[in-house]
Amino acid sequence: MKILNFAAKNFWRELERVCRPAAVDPSVRAAVESVIADVRERGDAAVAQLTKKFDGVDLSPKKFQVSAEEMRRARMSVSRQYRASISSAIKCVKEFHAHTYPKNWRAKNPHGATVGENFYPIERVGIYIPGGNAPLVSTVVMTATLAKMAGCKQICVCTPPAKDGSVNAHILCALGLLGISSVYRVGGAQAIAAMGVGTKTIPRVDKIFGPGNAYVIEAKRQLFGEVGCDLLPGPSEELIVADADSDARFVAADLLSQAEHGTGREKIYLVSLSKGLVDKVCKMLPKMAEELPHADKLLRVIENGCTAVIVESQAQAAEVANFVAPEHMELHVKDAERLAGKISTAGAILCGEDTPTVLGDFTAGPSHTLPTGGTGRFSSGLRLSDFMRRSSFVKYGKLSARKALKAVEDFGKMEMLEAHARSLRIRLK
Repeated sequence: MKILNFAAKNFWRELERVCRPAAVDPSVRAAVESVIADVRERGDAAVAQLTKKFDGVDLSPKKFQVSAEEMRRARMSVSRQYRASISSAIKCVKEFHAHTYPKNWRAKNPHGATVGENFYPIERVGIYIPGGNAPLVSTVVMTATLAKMAGCKQICVCTPPAKDGSVNAHILCALGLLGISSVYRVGGAQAIAAMGVGTKTIPRVDKIFGPGNAYVIEAKRQLFGEVGCDLLPGPSEELIVADADSDARFVAADLLSQAEHGTGREKIYLVSLSKGLVDKVCKMLPKMAEELPHADKLLRVIENGCTAVIVESQAQAAEVANFVAPEHMELHVKDAERLAGKISTAGAILCGEDTPTVLGDFTAGPSHTLPTGGTGRFSSGLRLSDFMRRSSFVKYGKLSARKALKAVEDFGKMEMLEAHARSLRIRLK
């Protein structure tokens, strides 16, 4: 792996180069533009043709929606043990996000008027669940659970079909456990386009949630503004802070876990107070990879996407971590909670060597949909309030309006908007 030293003269320039997200491939942008335009123009017919082209599945629009019977069969085909594990994860997510419900409130402002906020569930939401080689059952738990908790009335789910046209049984089981029935066997950019612009079969939604490949994310990017989007997540990221006393086996295992996403574009960082620890991890990686499927692929991801940073103190480690703003950040150091208090940009902080990223990915409670590509400097991971919208509330009476009149008149003069000021003045004559 590439090794950088905090003390090097050009360190920050090199780190910025490593962290910089790749630009959107022009061919991806053009392909997605074509898909959206086609779906906008031809609706279901375009979705069917694109599904056959990209997924090799020949479906008529009547077969887009997963039937209630298929949902029932899928749920029954999943073992009791797996159903219990999915239910357990849903429970953890519900208990975590129950603490985050936004509440309506009222107060008096300095004029004596009543002000406040009202919160409402978004009426129609669309959720994309990746399928294929890695059917993300956990993404159902981390997104659809929040939509149900928020009270969204219409929840539309799109997920890619297998070659035989079926949908992953574990994904359907998780959706069934949550009581979601509007599920469509459509994937890729055409699924995002269908939810974003609407077709006869797939309803237009108000906001789209969920991760996906480069084409899915680019479709969300292009439709943003016409429809709401949660995040535009890029390749998965992880940053581990470790010191000389950290267990090299744990560090190596977590690096390989992140590499397992396997797109080849993952960004993985090991920030260490010990060069010796980095050397130990490097020696362990090949042997530990051999014990896992696709060892060569894992090690290629490490070689191309993993950067070690040697620092001299936890303060320097925090400085590097806040600059990178990683999606997942693990703290394998003494007094990890103290170091966590210095971190302000990570999507998720996993505190202590017994808290690997996989716990946050699958079952801890907070959503695993997190900002990437440095966007953690200004955005946060998915939460319950993202499935809601707010309206401000204002109520003046004659007395409170008179107290505001002078400021309104002055702003009207400063901004040369006399009709604005007059609209209040006329009420008070």
